[in-house]
Amino acid sequence: MKCEVCNSETYRKKVRKQHWFRGKLYIIENVDAEVCTECGERYFQATTLDKIDALITGEHSVTEVMSVEVLSV
Repeated sequence: MKCEVCNSETYRKKVRKQHWFRGKLYIIENVDAEVCTECGERYFQATTLDKIDALITGEHSVTEVMSVEVLSV
């Protein structure tokens, strides 16, 4: 597919995705994405995002808990 930002080609890759759901931040690993070869823009299929929401709302195991700093400019 073509990148909507820079019009370069994308390739399929497993990525780590930051995902906000109901006011909480989740980090999901091994998510299928299309990634631009030039600018790095990432694209996710709607079905993939639906699966992430279902994973979060269902029973799931947590592999790691992280501390995240929040800054304001």
